[in-house]
Amino acid sequence: MCCLLGIMALLGPRFALAFWWIFGNKVDAVFNSWIWPLLGLIFIPWTTLFYVIAWSAIGGVNGAWWIFVALGVALDIGTYSARTAKARYARAY
Repeated sequence: MCCLLGIMALLGPRFALAFWWIFGNKVDAVFNSWIWPLLGLIFIPWTTLFYVIAWSAIGGVNGAWWIFVALGVALDIGTYSARTAKARYARAY
């Protein structure tokens, strides 16, 4: 069960962002180029997903929505740090 939760934490935002990018138009409206969402999809999926959710056509991301984007940054850091801590613990055997 724990492995399933870890896999969902790693792949869940990537699938959601890729699905939204393919079947929607908001990702294209947020970013001017295809390279930034692709890099976000690979390296910082939570932050990219939360940035797309928080972005509005009027003025981009503003106000309290930056806290939402910061939550995405924290989730990305947590995902990567949990992965390295788990790898370090597995080598201790």
